[in-house]
Amino acid sequence: MRLLLDESLPHRLKTVFPGHRVHTVAEMGWKSFSNGELLARASGLFEIFLTADQKLQYQQHVVRFDIAVIVLVARRNRFQDYEPLIPRLLETLTRARPGEVLRIST
Repeated sequence: MRLLLDESLPHRLKTVFPGHRVHTVAEMGWKSFSNGELLARASGLFEIFLTADQKLQYQQHVVRFDIAVIVLVARRNRFQDYEPLIPRLLETLTRARPGEVLRIST
């Protein structure tokens, strides 16, 4: 599965997806793009966009993009705070469908 990791998440999360191809927004040269532009560019290239941006689902009409969005909600924006979410995140990857927003929190 092809995953895009938003610049709002710790890049170290990239290492927790064995068997998946993970790229960061920075690696793609898409830093500082708006969420709409990110989703448009990622649509079709990636199956899932991972972000910590809890407002994205209210600001974008995600159903019009060919990509699923998973919002990770942790207490703080540190890798250690996301670690407890990883098992649920890996399970959620298997059921995420294009155009939907899924939220994973503690």
